[in-house]
Amino acid sequence: MSQPSTDRSLRRPARRSRVFALAGAALLLCSCSTSKKVMDPTVMVRTEGGLELGVSTDYGVVFLGRTAQAGDADLTVWFGDGPSLEQTLIEPVGAGLYTLETQIRLPTVPLAFDQPAPGDELMLIGRDVNGTVKLPLVAASDPRIQGLIFEVPPALLEGSDQTGAGVYQRSVTGELQLLGLLSGRVRLTTAGPREDGVPAEVEYLSAVGPTTLWRLVTYRRDRHLAEPWVYRNDIL
Repeated sequence: MSQPSTDRSLRRPARRSRVFALAGAALLLCSCSTSKKVMDPTVMVRTEGGLELGVSTDYGVVFLGRTAQAGDADLTVWFGDGPSLEQTLIEPVGAGLYTLETQIRLPTVPLAFDQPAPGDELMLIGRDVNGTVKLPLVAASDPRIQGLIFEVPPALLEGSDQTGAGVYQRSVTGELQLLGLLSGRVRLTTAGPREDGVPAEVEYLSAVGPTTLWRLVTYRRDRHLAEPWVYRNDIL
């Protein structure tokens, strides 16, 4: 595995990177809009270990590091007219979270830190070979589990793997806010018959939630001191 480098040439922007994105990430493309104002905070991180989903937030890109925890990475981000590929480096945040820094301004979403109550309606936004994936989620609760869990929507029972996709709630003004990152599935099995109406086997979706995403805020507490954004014609 390659080691992190301080050589900023790894992050230099290039107009031809869009050509590479269209050729090398063809399976990731969605239908494109003619308006550059339509943007998507869902990102795809390509590392030496493979591909994984992440989300671009007000405090930087956050992902779970399932394919790599250090080294180089290619970040594909979707603007209104299609995808753009940026070269960057993986930075560990802690508690299983990782981030990436870019020289260009990305579409972002704010973070939410209110733990949802059981039954709250949320939204999963991810991506697959057909484009953007949007699925309703319902927050769940189980005395045997600590953390953020959800009922498994029918579309994901046999659907694509959306690990790393964003879990969102809506603010009182209707704005989407990132509540967590989908981290996997939890299956609980109880031996013997039950008399309390709980199934002998139950499955939930799990997510890395607000109590962990706080680490990204503290890690990026000096974000306002970062170097100025680089503006390029291909992403304006």
